[in-house]
Amino acid sequence: MSSETPPLFGKTRFLVGLIDEFLDKISEGVIIVEMGIRAYLIAHEESEICLEKLNQIIEVKSRCSELRRTIVTMLYTEMLLPDARGDVLQLLGSLFELLDEMGDNYQELMIVQPRGLPEFGQDFADLTGMAIRSVQAVVVAARTFFRMPAAVREHINEVRVFEDESDKIAWRLKRRIFAAELSFEQRFQLREAVVMIDSMADKAENIGDDLSIFAIKRSL
Repeated sequence: MSSETPPLFGKTRFLVGLIDEFLDKISEGVIIVEMGIRAYLIAHEESEICLEKLNQIIEVKSRCSELRRTIVTMLYTEMLLPDARGDVLQLLGSLFELLDEMGDNYQELMIVQPRGLPEFGQDFADLTGMAIRSVQAVVVAARTFFRMPAAVREHINEVRVFEDESDKIAWRLKRRIFAAELSFEQRFQLREAVVMIDSMADKAENIGDDLSIFAIKRSL
C-alpha cells in the first residue's frame, strides 16, 4: 500500500469489505459469462450448462446490485468522501452496467442462436478470450484504485492493449464472415454476435479512461 496516499476509507473496514465483495462479484460474473459463451460455442445451442451459467449470472448481478445500494447508502449517511464520492459511485455504477450488459448479451446470443456459428467457432473463442481479458484488467485496475491509485496506470494500459487486440480480431472475423458463402441473414446474425462480444472490451476501455482520471485526481 502506498505510504504517500492513504486508503480512501481509512479505518472504515466494513465499507472496504463491501467494496471488495462487490469487485469480487464483478470478477466472478465476468468469469461466468466467459464460461457460458465458451459452452455455447461448443454446443452451438442452448444447452443445460448454458442455462446454468445464465442463472448464475442473474444471481451475481442481484448480489452486486444489493451491494451497490448498501455502499451508496453508507457513503451518504456516513458523510464519507465528500470530494471523491462522485468518482467512486460512477466507477461502481459503470462496473455494474458492464456486467449487466455482458449478461444481457450472453442471453441474447442464446436467444438468437446465429446460424453458421460452428464454422467460426475458434475465431469467436479467440475474440471472447481477448475481450474478457480487457474486462478483467479493468476490474483489477478498479481494485488497485482503492489501494494504490498511483499504480492504476499500468493496469489501464493493459486494458487498452487487450481492447486493441479485441478490435483486430473482430475486424478479421467480420471480413471472414462476409467473405463466406452465407445468406444475408446469417451474415447479419454473426456480425451482431461479433459486435456484442467486442463491445465488452470497448466498455472496459471507456471505464479505464474514466478510472485513469479518477486515479490522477486521487494522487494529487
